[in-house]
Amino acid sequence: MLRPLAIALSMAIAVPAVAETRIPQSQAEISLGFAPLVKEAAPAVVNIYAKQVVQARQSPFSGDPFFDQFFRNFGNTRPQVQNSLGSGVILSQDGIVVSNYHVVGMSTDIRVQLKDRREYKAKVLLADEESDLAILQIENVTDLPFLRLRNSDSVEVGELVLAIGNPFGVGQTVTSGIVSGLARSGVATGNARGYFLQTDAAINPGNSGGALIDVNGDLIGINTSILTRSGGSNGIGFAIPSKLVGQFVDQARQGFDGFQRPWAGMFGQPVDADMADGLGLDRPGGIVVSDLHEESPFKAAGLEAGDVILEVEGQPVNTPAEMVFRMSVVGLGQEADVLVVRDGQEATYEVALNPAPESPSRETVEAGKRSAIPGLVISNINPAVLGQFGLPLNVSGVVVENPGPVGARLGLNAGDVLRAVDGQEVTTTKEADQALRKASKRLTLEVQRGTQRVVMRFRL
Repeated sequence: MLRPLAIALSMAIAVPAVAETRIPQSQAEISLGFAPLVKEAAPAVVNIYAKQVVQARQSPFSGDPFFDQFFRNFGNTRPQVQNSLGSGVILSQDGIVVSNYHVVGMSTDIRVQLKDRREYKAKVLLADEESDLAILQIENVTDLPFLRLRNSDSVEVGELVLAIGNPFGVGQTVTSGIVSGLARSGVATGNARGYFLQTDAAINPGNSGGALIDVNGDLIGINTSILTRSGGSNGIGFAIPSKLVGQFVDQARQGFDGFQRPWAGMFGQPVDADMADGLGLDRPGGIVVSDLHEESPFKAAGLEAGDVILEVEGQPVNTPAEMVFRMSVVGLGQEADVLVVRDGQEATYEVALNPAPESPSRETVEAGKRSAIPGLVISNINPAVLGQFGLPLNVSGVVVENPGPVGARLGLNAGDVLRAVDGQEVTTTKEADQALRKASKRLTLEVQRGTQRVVMRFRL
């Protein structure tokens, strides 16, 4: 039996009172191996089978290094069924399961198979592509085996770990290794762009969403990806820390369907050796603030451009991804102590952790039948929109929330900033909607996508 854990509205992250991590002390212990640990933990790791109907589009510009980014929505679509196979971990008796976004994503048909071959239907409660995490609910179940969450901040390099999952669809498999690295935030693996634990325990396709456990049987991470040239494990695997998983479970139980991150409202870059001396640091480390939005909570707390952020809640941060992770695991509605260096002097600031404000109003408009691009959905840019689409802090005006079927065929993407219509500058949704209603048979759009600006001309 797995250790009981109280099921509450907010799932706490448990830290064992006494860590009994040690090397085997006798021949009997060496012979015993990990068998008792696997017997206890494996029933809480499940196989996940998911189906999703997608509209596949074939474009003649596919693969072109320049035109593909502007015409990726060009061409006819065909419905196709995509199947995915992965793993998941049960975190509560009432059937809360965590897996990877790239396993379940927007799937509508999800089946969960337990180690004893029982199968259940499940639904997605909360999914987030950026973190590559999803929280599922198994329907109509009680008294399931589950794993406890250990505080991943207490994990150390060199700890023995086991990875449990369903690699290559061959059935549940266990591999062993050690934690070989912490704070791996400089890698972008699959959908995830976050902060990882690194392990040399073999992780292969199908292990995604499986458990990375310690020698006490507690969950320290969710296996998500590998670095490989051959398609198989080369001893470098990554797991999403359990502390972030705990926040996902909390928000899923509160009814959120997407993960809500605290908004920083700032840009920064890692401090390297060349920058450290000029910033009053005795060694490289931290993040130097390069820009702050007027509504940024960091600016409200007293930070300025040129400040160096060293720690958030006592944990070092050396990349923007680490800082976002640290803010996320503290949680919305809380305050975080931020250690800052300014002119060689250290000071601590309290920063409020809240979602990006929805002011001024988006004033979202969906273009009607008389518009040159019917079905186009546009909004005024505010801090929430900046965060949603990852736009630069100094961007203002009108953003494409949904290009609609006509806009997609013309090459527009969600997140494009609409600058001008037929040579007329547009700064609000009202101006853009009126300009599109007046458009002639030849339409000219000036669009900003990322840092690039392009003029798009069409004959209607």
